[in-house]
Amino acid sequence: MNMSDAYADQAVIRRLLNESRTWAFVGLGDNPSREVYEQARLLQQRGKRIVPVHPAAREVLGERGYASLAEVPDASEVDVVGVYRRAEHAGEAVDEAIAAGAKAVWLPLQVIDEAAARRAKDAGLDVVMNRCPAVEWALRR
Repeated sequence: MNMSDAYADQAVIRRLLNESRTWAFVGLGDNPSREVYEQARLLQQRGKRIVPVHPAAREVLGERGYASLAEVPDASEVDVVGVYRRAEHAGEAVDEAIAAGAKAVWLPLQVIDEAAARRAKDAGLDVVMNRCPAVEWALRR
């Protein structure tokens, strides 16, 4: 098993996709050509509330944006924090998710930070890494 498979537990993935209500997307701006925009839109279409987190803090997909996770009101009600930042910046976003009281972090394909994943797991968060929500949604049957 390679390292990122340690953070690809199918039971956790299914639970996050099926039972979560609110996803904060770190890196979600108003650019429809970005992967994070597509993933957020897909989950929104499937009934999830999305919270854009981006330094520009614009409204995206009809939802108010916040410059950081710390600024999200009731951040502890965020079920999943999607970390759509380059791997070298992912750890900072994971640490913000831990501090905000989020329940899980999801690092998409090619965003791998083993140390940050361990910190999140040690803090009691569910962790998914190097997996695509859209692909996993299609496979979850």
